[in-house]
Amino acid sequence: MTGDGREGGRRDDEVRGARRIPGPRGAVDDLDLETVERPVLPPPGGSAPDESVPEQGVPEEGAAAPEPEEPYEPEEPEEPEEPDRPEEPDEDGPVPEPPHAVTADATASATAPVLSHRVLKALLGAWALSACSAEETAAVEDHLTVCAPCADEALRLRDAVGLLHTDGSLDLDPALRTRVLDGCLGRRPARVPIPEWATAYDAETARLDALLRDIGDSDWHAPVRLQWFEDERAVTRRTTVAGVIGHLMAVDGLVSAALGLDDPLAGTGAAAGTGALGTAEVNAGAEVPLSPTRRTETYWAATYPPATRAVREPWRALTHELIRTASLAGPNVAERSVSYGEFALPLQDALLDRAFECWVHGTDIAEAVDYPYKPPSAAHLHRMIDLAARMLPAALAGRRGAGLAGPARELVAPGAPGRSVHLEVEGHGGGDWYIALDSPAAVGSPDRAVAQVALDGVEFCQLVAGHISPVEAAAGQEGDREAIRDVLFASASLSRL
Repeated sequence: MTGDGREGGRRDDEVRGARRIPGPRGAVDDLDLETVERPVLPPPGGSAPDESVPEQGVPEEGAAAPEPEEPYEPEEPEEPEEPDRPEEPDEDGPVPEPPHAVTADATASATAPVLSHRVLKALLGAWALSACSAEETAAVEDHLTVCAPCADEALRLRDAVGLLHTDGSLDLDPALRTRVLDGCLGRRPARVPIPEWATAYDAETARLDALLRDIGDSDWHAPVRLQWFEDERAVTRRTTVAGVIGHLMAVDGLVSAALGLDDPLAGTGAAAGTGALGTAEVNAGAEVPLSPTRRTETYWAATYPPATRAVREPWRALTHELIRTASLAGPNVAERSVSYGEFALPLQDALLDRAFECWVHGTDIAEAVDYPYKPPSAAHLHRMIDLAARMLPAALAGRRGAGLAGPARELVAPGAPGRSVHLEVEGHGGGDWYIALDSPAAVGSPDRAVAQVALDGVEFCQLVAGHISPVEAAAGQEGDREAIRDVLFASASLSRL
């Protein structure tokens, strides 16, 4: 017993012969059992000897210190008492190290568990979620520097965690369908490809159909205001979303008739030569189809009560049939004439005209139901502008014959360059066109340009659709004012119901 009443320097909480409480054990998945030293089991029928706490007192002089038994589980080492400082050695002799000296690195390596590849791979998910302890995180990140498969898997898991915590919208990208189709067609081209001149019609009917699929039943009765330019003034007509789709189907029937398909309005009085509401016009014994405006008015009059969502399926079926027939008909079908009553267009231009009208009326519907709707792609919009530019000389000649445009000043031989207006279309789908002024048979030429007018691409299309006034359309004008006015008003006259 020492002077302070305690025996042999032992602590108050130590009792000779008491069983030692083992330290906390790690999870079984976190240990590599092959590297852990197994305990010595007692012989069969015997019992394991009790582990006793070694005495902590000062050993008697000359007695050998007993070696403590190693426990089964590693435990936190007690802070060692500072050993007695050895005697100073001779000047010529080395300083001996104290016995049983243990470095800090050796202690850390003895307590840190060694994790196997299987365990580290199982920890990758927790690591990606930042749910590992500091020791596990360090072990996993050390492992990722030497194991390429685990590094790839960790990168994928970390990217997935980023998607779980995104603040972005969960709505699908409106361009997703186009990207998916482009990817599919890029890997496996269509067995019968769509002709290049029909791709704009295919794209615009698909975009409009996507809008119609998204709107509710009540939206089909939303009022839509159609507008166009007629008799030197703007004209408007009110209808519904369903009425607009019926109008598109009625005019598409002109293209289906040119391809030898059934008229979708057969039996409604809108088809040429049938019904009491419209009579066929006869010219030299040949029936001329009703104009787009008359076919539409006949359809609206014959559709009572007003059309509903049900009109979408026959319209979409007709657009699919037109594209399929044009694709299978061969290359010569592109020049087949499509009659609009007062004029005719080759099939390739007629489908481009139908694509333009799908976009224009799709925009009308989108504004009525508050739906986002973008212009066509630049390539398709450029083709639509080119069609309008090619139709302008004939439109100018027609207005001149009606006394609505200035007189021709320089008549030239067909195919020869004549006075022209430089039409500069800027922005989306833009380009440069030279519009012949005095004769539809003349050729526009930059050398004979007498004026220049500049417009934005979408703005020019709105002018051609009759949605904006000719006097407000041009962004820039230079040169002959009469020629510029004639071209702008001729552009607006291309619009119709």
